[in-house]
Amino acid sequence: MRILMRAALIVLLWLAGIRGVLADKPVFKLEIRNHLFFPEVLVVPANTRIKLLVSNHDPSPEEFESYELNREKVIMGKRNAVIFIGPLLPGEYPFFGEFHPETALGTVIAE
Repeated sequence: MRILMRAALIVLLWLAGIRGVLADKPVFKLEIRNHLFFPEVLVVPANTRIKLLVSNHDPSPEEFESYELNREKVIMGKRNAVIFIGPLLPGEYPFFGEFHPETALGTVIAE
C-alpha cells in the first residue's frame, strides 16, 4: 500500500511540474481567415520558448509550415491548435500555409 501511495504522489508531483512548466510560457495568438494569417508579423521575445495558439476560422484546413522554425502542423477548418516554438535567437522566421502558400504568409520576429 505504501508503494502505491508513493507512486501516486510521484505522478501527482510530476503532473504538477509539467503543468507549471507549460503555464509559464508566453502565449501569442495567430488567426487564419480567408487563407491569410493575422497578424502577418508576430513579434515575440528572443531566447524564450513561447506557446502559439492558432485559430483557423476558415472552413477548410490549413497547414502552418516553417522550415526556419522547424514546425509543421495541420489545423483543421474551424479548429484551434497549439504550437510551441523557441527559444529563438533574435531574427526573422518566415512561415506559410502549405495549402495556400501564395496568400497565407507570415513572419515571426524574435527581438
